[in-house]
Amino acid sequence: MNLFELAFSLQGYPMSRARRLLCDIQQSAAKGYEAWQHARRWEIVRYHYQNNPFYRAKIGSRLPSEWDSLPVITKADLQQPLCKLLPVGITRRQLYTASTSGSSGHPFYFAKDKLCHALSWALVRDRYAQYSLTTTSKQARFYGIPLDPKGYLTEKVKDRIANRVRFPVFDLSTEVLRQYERRFRRRGFEYVYGYTSSIVYFARYLLDRGVVLKDICPTLRVCIVTSEVCTPEDRKIIETAFGVRVANEYGASELGVLAFERPDGEMVCSDEITFFEIARRENGENSLLCTSLFNKAFPLIRYELGDCVELFERRGRKYVRSIDGRVNDFAVLPSGRVAAGLTFYYVSRRILESSGCLREFIVRQTRPDTFVFDVVSDRRLTDREIGGIRAGMDRYLEPGLALEVNYVDHIRREGSGKIKHFFSELAQPAAGGIHGQSVVA
Repeated sequence: MNLFELAFSLQGYPMSRARRLLCDIQQSAAKGYEAWQHARRWEIVRYHYQNNPFYRAKIGSRLPSEWDSLPVITKADLQQPLCKLLPVGITRRQLYTASTSGSSGHPFYFAKDKLCHALSWALVRDRYAQYSLTTTSKQARFYGIPLDPKGYLTEKVKDRIANRVRFPVFDLSTEVLRQYERRFRRRGFEYVYGYTSSIVYFARYLLDRGVVLKDICPTLRVCIVTSEVCTPEDRKIIETAFGVRVANEYGASELGVLAFERPDGEMVCSDEITFFEIARRENGENSLLCTSLFNKAFPLIRYELGDCVELFERRGRKYVRSIDGRVNDFAVLPSGRVAAGLTFYYVSRRILESSGCLREFIVRQTRPDTFVFDVVSDRRLTDREIGGIRAGMDRYLEPGLALEVNYVDHIRREGSGKIKHFFSELAQPAAGGIHGQSVVA
């Protein structure tokens, strides 16, 4: 057990038990997961039906005998105080709790019991081992970070324990990218991890300079992209600039890693902890439904994630063939600073945490200094809440930006069902002036 897992264990997460359980699951389902999942998914349904008032009310007076007769849980169903969604007798101290990023436009709080969360990390450990990585291999993390003192300190402590160096994506100007390049020259990173669009942006910067990351950081083994769709063009840019292969991670905050790309290039689903099924939308698109097989804290059962995904099955395992999920633009600010679109999760997080009234939202940049916050809300935001958004923009972007809150009845979705969390109505930047190419990743 390394320091990262030891820290989890000291907080009551049964890490060793989770690893053993994952191994037992893989051995018992070696010839196929169908029979094992059938028993396990009905077990979690019965648990929540007997112990969770929210889920029992969702089903009604009688538990159906057919799986397809169970209700689909949507993100809108879960946008209510967490205490109303938990089973009877469970306390917050027994749980891991967090909020989603709102990438589908529907932010909400979720919970996992500690075994469920430990299993998620056991699965990450299992998948990373395919690339000779551990949960404490030296990581260059292209991600956001809360800038409030408590949140910042918490993430920095986690980074220290997990042996990762954070490359914040709130400012991707050329000078910052130069600093990032210098870090790779000085540190022995084993892998890069983070938002697809931000990593592509850094890769374009390297291509413009004629630098191959592997040459200046020989210890580098792989780049793991997450959170946004990685197109074939993105993959080619990253692999050319970094000199190592790309591994695609597909996940969701509330569920963990859903699929992970093996060295042979196939994205194998996390059948050990999640049951996957496809529902057909009215427009003919595939909508992914997920059942968390071990989460006794939160009823993610036939849960509609919001992604349009195509699966296939071979020898008892499910694989991802394609994902049509979210893509985000970059925000280009009056100072010339460039920020990843996912920065707006950190801007809106304070309102998500305090008000509980947001149902859907997107952010549009209409002018270099103006951002429109399209909101579907139970009520109008107070002056204090709007002030919180302004303060977040000052902190994560730059001072002096104009904010407009636009209340709407609904937000239009693309065919995939996903909302583009942030989009710019301005021309998109090229990292380091790379041949005038726009970056939309």
